[in-house]
Amino acid sequence: MLMFYRFNRFTLSMFAQASRLLILLTMILTVMLVGPILCAAELSAAPVIFERDVAPILENHCLRCHNKRDHRGGLSLQSREAAFQGGESGATIEPGDISSSYLIDLITPYDGVAEMPQESAPLSEKEISILRRWIDEGAKWPENVELELPSLWSLEPLEHPSPPEIARAPEDFPVRNPIDAFIAARHQDANLKPAPTADRHTLVRRLSLDLIGLPPSHEQVESFVNDASPDAYEKLVDEFLESPHFGEHWGRHWLDLARYADSEGYLGDSERPHAWVYREWVINAINDDLPFDQFSIEQLAGDLLENPTLEQKIATGFHRNTLRNTEAGVDLELYRTKEIIDRVNTTGMVWLGLTFGCAECHDHKHDPVSQKEFYQLYAFFNNADEIGVTATQPWEIAEYEENLKSWQPGWDELTTELVSFEKEGLTEEQRDEVKQIFKKYKKSTDLKKLESFYRTDETAWKAFEKRLARQLGKRPSKPSTKARAFTERKKDRRETFVHIRGVYNRPGEKVDLDTPEALPRLRARAETPDRLDLARWLFHEENPLTARVAVNRIWQQLFGVGIVSTPGDFGNKGAPPTHPLLLDWLASEYRTRGWSRKEMIRLIVNSSTYRMSSGFNSVPEQSELSNQLLWRQNSFRVTAETVRDLHLTASGLLDRTIGRKGIRPPLPDFVTEVGRSVKWPVSQGTERYRRGMYIFFKRTVPYPMLMTFDASDSATSCSRRERSNTPLQALTLLNDPVFYECAEVLGEEMAEENQDSPDLAIREIFLRCLGRPPRDAEFKYLLAAYHDLMLIDSPSNDSEESVRHNAMTGIARIVMNLDEFITRN
Repeated sequence: MLMFYRFNRFTLSMFAQASRLLILLTMILTVMLVGPILCAAELSAAPVIFERDVAPILENHCLRCHNKRDHRGGLSLQSREAAFQGGESGATIEPGDISSSYLIDLITPYDGVAEMPQESAPLSEKEISILRRWIDEGAKWPENVELELPSLWSLEPLEHPSPPEIARAPEDFPVRNPIDAFIAARHQDANLKPAPTADRHTLVRRLSLDLIGLPPSHEQVESFVNDASPDAYEKLVDEFLESPHFGEHWGRHWLDLARYADSEGYLGDSERPHAWVYREWVINAINDDLPFDQFSIEQLAGDLLENPTLEQKIATGFHRNTLRNTEAGVDLELYRTKEIIDRVNTTGMVWLGLTFGCAECHDHKHDPVSQKEFYQLYAFFNNADEIGVTATQPWEIAEYEENLKSWQPGWDELTTELVSFEKEGLTEEQRDEVKQIFKKYKKSTDLKKLESFYRTDETAWKAFEKRLARQLGKRPSKPSTKARAFTERKKDRRETFVHIRGVYNRPGEKVDLDTPEALPRLRARAETPDRLDLARWLFHEENPLTARVAVNRIWQQLFGVGIVSTPGDFGNKGAPPTHPLLLDWLASEYRTRGWSRKEMIRLIVNSSTYRMSSGFNSVPEQSELSNQLLWRQNSFRVTAETVRDLHLTASGLLDRTIGRKGIRPPLPDFVTEVGRSVKWPVSQGTERYRRGMYIFFKRTVPYPMLMTFDASDSATSCSRRERSNTPLQALTLLNDPVFYECAEVLGEEMAEENQDSPDLAIREIFLRCLGRPPRDAEFKYLLAAYHDLMLIDSPSNDSEESVRHNAMTGIARIVMNLDEFITRN
């Protein structure tokens, strides 16, 4: 009995302990599960505070479209008074009455879709709940509390961020300069492994294409590949930066922004015979590393500098590249305003990275530029009168004098012959007059005067007159080049008005010269600002945009895409920067380094980031393919002009003359037969083999090959060319006469130099075209192709030499049609 009692007591004790444990666990679980619900209920019971709870929702989701300046639907939510006033649809907020508040209907999803907001992500259930409670509690909005538009990142003050500390730099990605530190930090955050450094053959070709737009020579490749010195790469960079071809290649980038062309545009599209003077200025300025701030100021207002030089006046041709309608009967004032509007839009995009075009007709919907501010900028250009300045170049004078020397002997011979011509009645005095006529090089009127001396024997004179006229027709004309430039109007200055709805002859409010309020204040030298003040304002230390936009374009040319992938739009609709701290560091460095373009390029290309391999499989285990964080370099097709330059260089046909007038390579007949207005005298001799950037660009009939490979159309400023991939490009590379000619010249040259060794000829073709020796499989394929081509042509009646030339031309065509040939890796 005692034992039983003890047993039960023990059992009950254990049961009680277990029960207490169960209760304790139940309590813990209850707190864990029910606690958050109770907390949420408690929070939901707390009153809504406008500044803390409501204002962030309205600012992030609504204010972009419903503010004081851009009040869509007549509704502004920026202030208490405006919000309660409502919009075109009536009252939007009814304090204390959710069902009558139109705002709630707009933001509440029906069938999963809400009508508002349209310009941002839909509101969450929590955000909708907060607004409902806020209205239910009386929509309390403290007086004098005004909401602020979301700040635009590009308008934030420009600072100089410190490079991040990298705990352990990867062995294959040494931190050579701060650029690498910023990139490596993002690699580590995203758990990305950087690609290894590209091989030397790739690096020398990459640098050559990026810096001068031409393939490296065989000597440059061999020298760099075999240079074991620690500064071999840096020496190569300096060599390309000092090349006169550097100004050509980077000048071509700038000409896209300047919408450069050799004709006026529109239906008339008459020629601009001296447009090339501005192009030559750009090339020389970039070769001389003219600081970007001075480079820009001279183009916007070189004529307003103190004692401007001829070169500074020529620089103002930047804004003379606008389209010009020269047709008879056009409204001249209409097209004058169109040109000025283009100048405002171009200035905004090129230096500020902002799209101003919307504000021509109304306040900008997305960016902080009002219509009034647009015409305040318009006013800076409204009194810039167009002029021509004599800009005959030294090489033109030298060329003229040389041609004159060649022409003079023929003329002297005719002079001697005529003066010694015996004719009855010709006095000594008349003979002297004949000499004077010849000495002054008079033309048709004096031929008639000479005829009077020999009127008695007409048949002898007519024969001689034809010889005179023929020789006079050959006489070189003295150059009188006129560069397109600006001068500021002094008298009868035009006033500037807002164009109502953008209509030029519907003037609205009168405006003064000024800059947008969202940017730093303009500091003028005098009471009335001018273009020079505007140009200098762009580079004021408080202006955060210009440096960001400019350095982003440099990065774009070296990586194929900018840190901001929309280089012409740093506004609300543009892409955000992938590396904002790096962008700001580079922008502040650009200023610190005196706006030196070459210094910034040198800094970037010397980084490990630039030197990485561009292969997709360079890090086999990598799953991230977008490359936004730059774990590898980018691979992309070269520009349209460079496609042609690659062929000409590899074949040895390239004429490397820099600058001067445009050229006209042969055009297909179907192009020149479009109309009589298409006059295309084909350039002769080696001139037709000059670089692609010198091809005469007629806006209505652009050179077909350039447009096939996405050249800018020059109608508007182009900040980034598209890179399409079409069958027409492949057909052009195969069939365009210039590309076939290049392959033919290269193939025949290699066949001649290596008559007994097709192996060497094939290797040389490969090296000249791709900058590297062929791999074994590539060489075997090409050698087999060569023998096949020899067999195909052998039964013909052609000589052995001709068969060998044709076969090697075929090999050259194969290599020149490889994707790698026109790709920058």
